[in-house]
Amino acid sequence: MPPGSRERRRSGRPSMVEVARLAGVSHQTVSRVINKSKDVSEPTRLKVEAAIRQLGYRPSNSARALASSHSRTIGLVAGGVSLYGPVSTITAIETVARSHGLFMSVMMVDEATCTQQGFQELCGTFLEQNVDAFIFITPTDTMFQAACQVNVTQPRVIVTSTHGGMGIEEALSHNLGSDRVALTGIDQWGAIQQVVRQLVQLGHRRVLYMAGPPEWRDASTRLASWWKACARYHVKTAVVHARSWESAESYTLMNHLIDERGMTGRSMPTAVVTANDNQAVGVARSLQEHGIRIPQDVSLAGFDDIPTVDNLNPPLSTVRPRFEELGTATMRQLLAMLHQGRPVDFPVTRHGVGLIQADVVPRRSLGRAVRRS
Repeated sequence: MPPGSRERRRSGRPSMVEVARLAGVSHQTVSRVINKSKDVSEPTRLKVEAAIRQLGYRPSNSARALASSHSRTIGLVAGGVSLYGPVSTITAIETVARSHGLFMSVMMVDEATCTQQGFQELCGTFLEQNVDAFIFITPTDTMFQAACQVNVTQPRVIVTSTHGGMGIEEALSHNLGSDRVALTGIDQWGAIQQVVRQLVQLGHRRVLYMAGPPEWRDASTRLASWWKACARYHVKTAVVHARSWESAESYTLMNHLIDERGMTGRSMPTAVVTANDNQAVGVARSLQEHGIRIPQDVSLAGFDDIPTVDNLNPPLSTVRPRFEELGTATMRQLLAMLHQGRPVDFPVTRHGVGLIQADVVPRRSLGRAVRRS
């Protein structure tokens, strides 16, 4: 009977003591091998690893936490999880964490009702788990402020946009210059600048922009960049302000605009740009139901490149944020703060936020401007 088999039948899983007995070493040596200590000779390490494989031993995370004072757990608080971008970012974060032997403890937050007190209580729950660090995905001003001002001492990376009702410097007033707070995001400002440049190259000079809900920092950043780019390139623009990201609302808003212009005799813009792809879907339906062809009569572009928009009729021109790359960079930045790698060399940094590129994806919904009488 192999050593320790009686104990395994009782416990259901092999113990560190059994591994030590099979390898002919002390359990302290096994612990050092598991925790990748350099104070173990190569022959001994190979012998212990062979015993681990033979017994199918899996180290207890809680035991490792007690031994090292680290839980190897990251607390993640996320808003906006009903939308494509945050979900894609979270998936990439979790993948990188797992590849480094880290565990993710995730809590979803209603970004519309989040309060500072509620956010602090969530983090308190994580602190009871002895998390090593935090990642906060903060799409709204309220969440962003809460993530900046929450009372925790662990390193934190905040995923956000560069513009909003609350500026970066204001929100981080008591954390400015701290090496325990980092910010990451998508270069949405630069992406909107690219969109306007492409419109100008196609001859568009009168364009409608449908903005997103103002409490969302993504919407604020895209709108601020839109105004700046239109002024720079002498594009005449009107802006419709939506209260949500939903296609049903953008459909209704576009119907009202078409009816109003029909009654007043004002001509339609040569292009419509929406703050996300869901809105573009609603706008497309409204245009088509009114017999307005895309792009022959009015061009259309969105933002986010969500699945299926490349199969609309016509396929939607849009902006593709590199959400997976953002998640990877966010986790790598946190690892650097935990002294497990080098900080990320972001291609662009604005207002202290390290930014990942977003790419304009031209498709058939965006064509040359038609001349209006």
